[in-house]
Amino acid sequence: MNNQNQFNNNLKAFFLLLPTFIITILFYIYPLIKTFEISFTKGSLNTLQFHGIQNYITVLSDDRFHQAIFNTVLYSVVTVPISIAFATAIAIILHEKIKFQGVFEAIFLLPYIINTVAEGIIFQILLDPNYGIVNFALKFMQLQPINFLTDPDTALPTLIVFGIWSSTSFNIIILTTGLRTINQQYYFMADIYGATYKEKFVNITLPHLIPLTTFLVVINCVSSLKIYTEVYSIFNGKAGVGSSANTAIFYIYDKFYITNRYGEGMAATVILFVIILFFTLIQYLFFQKIIKR
Repeated sequence: MNNQNQFNNNLKAFFLLLPTFIITILFYIYPLIKTFEISFTKGSLNTLQFHGIQNYITVLSDDRFHQAIFNTVLYSVVTVPISIAFATAIAIILHEKIKFQGVFEAIFLLPYIINTVAEGIIFQILLDPNYGIVNFALKFMQLQPINFLTDPDTALPTLIVFGIWSSTSFNIIILTTGLRTINQQYYFMADIYGATYKEKFVNITLPHLIPLTTFLVVINCVSSLKIYTEVYSIFNGKAGVGSSANTAIFYIYDKFYITNRYGEGMAATVILFVIILFFTLIQYLFFQKIIKR
């Protein structure tokens, strides 16, 4: 009887998971397999011919790909820690029940609500060299205006600032939610024993935030390594001036849709996939050790 019930439960679970399994196969596994397949070919999509590893050799020896990977990794390394640090500080401040808390929460959550393309347009207006508020402030301080979006030297730093601004809101939402799930009895008991604010933060708040921070680091890193929309939105569909803000995804887009080098585009995709997988695995192992401690 127990075996029959177990079989019925397993059968129900199988049918419940079947739609998700089919969707995963069709939209994730199959495209991944085709990506690997096309990466070893040349020609148009209708007349693909086996090309061996030549596409990988071409991509790995391309200076534009090196620059795209460098820009992407630099963007990720700078954006992720700063964004999470800002989000943590803001979430802790909002958690302290400050005056006009609801107003501040709404302000900080706006970038998450607004579409990335709309955010890019807002950023273009703010940084416009003629009438943008940022350059207006520079002129007011007797400083020269800066062409943030049209100068190759400032394109990538501008993209990084935009990335921090647009990603911080999501991190605030997650961290604020996490802070509100902490049992307030911990703080109450700590107050009874005369614990300082620093002691409460280190021994109560921080341990509860570590799992969430781990999640955010992984999610933000993967997202930042796949950056495309942010570049497209603030540079009007270009990779900065002279590819100064070129990223890995933008390089793949150019290979696949602009120059129609499908094999090279898919080879670059596989390389990026391996890079993301490697960074994700390293982060997972690192944070697993921290959590266990």
